[in-house]
Amino acid sequence: MSKTVSPQTRYWMLVGAVFVSGASQGMLLPLLSVLFEQQDVSSDLNGLNAAGFYLGIILASPFIEKPLQKYGYKPVLMTGLFTLALTLFLFPVWHHFWFWFFLRLVAGASDNMLHLAAQVWITFSSPKESKGRNIAIYGLSFAAGFAVGPILVNLLSLGTWVPFITAGSGCLALLTVLSLLDNDYPHTYAQETGPVLKRYKKVFILGWGGLVTTFGYGFLEASLNGNFPIVAMRQGIDVASISYILPAFVAGSLITQIPLASLSDKIGRRRVILFVTLFGTLSFIGGVLFPGHPIALACVFLISGMAIGSLYSMGMTYISDLLPGSYLPLGNLLAGVSFSIGSMLGPLIGGLMIRIMPSGGFFLGISTILFLIFIAIVIMPQRTSQDSEA
Repeated sequence: MSKTVSPQTRYWMLVGAVFVSGASQGMLLPLLSVLFEQQDVSSDLNGLNAAGFYLGIILASPFIEKPLQKYGYKPVLMTGLFTLALTLFLFPVWHHFWFWFFLRLVAGASDNMLHLAAQVWITFSSPKESKGRNIAIYGLSFAAGFAVGPILVNLLSLGTWVPFITAGSGCLALLTVLSLLDNDYPHTYAQETGPVLKRYKKVFILGWGGLVTTFGYGFLEASLNGNFPIVAMRQGIDVASISYILPAFVAGSLITQIPLASLSDKIGRRRVILFVTLFGTLSFIGGVLFPGHPIALACVFLISGMAIGSLYSMGMTYISDLLPGSYLPLGNLLAGVSFSIGSMLGPLIGGLMIRIMPSGGFFLGISTILFLIFIAIVIMPQRTSQDSEA
């Protein structure tokens, strides 16, 4: 435990790290989509490039668990944050498709290091009675950062390099603050041994209800930020309007994140996830009805965000309900992988849907994914972590 700062102060510093990560990620997706669209890059290739960030998360995942165990939270957290800052500074150096794809790979790997260290540190240092609330605030902080990210796209009017330098400088500023932390180690890792594939299989079998939920949020988030700017610009909506439509979704999630977390503590995560995915399915279908209307689309995004903007944090908490304590670090890691797979597929499928059905395919694709998650949770056997321990 940190001797330099109190546990509560450390918690808020970690929440701040997640905010900066969310802001950087929320900026990169729409910013690079806009820049590629201005260069007449096709929606399919645009989506492929956006997938690079999440491919980086997936490729890095098998290699983070051991360093986290050996070196502790702080080195992994700070290495991820520093590397993320470096990639942000490099983006404006060379405007090339494959150079940006490589930088997105590195940024994704860096983001994975930052998130895993912060998530596991928060999970294991939180008292049982406040764990749900702490995870909800963690998700809220990421969502708030993600809401700020698209607003930074407006800095393009000052120069292509300005948004990147601004976000990178924010990472370096937080890096200075996090240097005050003492290191700590996830000792629970040592309690679980055995073949790696066997452990991965057990986490998947026991926790796939939470994993499919984080997958869905990843698909939704990346598709919204990577594909919607293309849809909007082709419907005559300007960049300034896009920069307030996208944050409307996150604003909705900010309103309901903690209330939904409290409700799920009382009536169960499964019931709340079923409700919000079904409501989210219907709300996104409403987006088909308002092409080219910024205010109406902002309202659709706000309502949808209120319903499903908390899916990631709820999925993380659901995983903690389903898995034994000794499997939670690996569960966090695989939740990041499932989120990344969803995030990688989101822009690709979204770009394909835009090409096949220019008028409404984007919104119908998201609604379909949400409904499939609803069906998956319906048919899932109901378990708790106590059942898993047995």
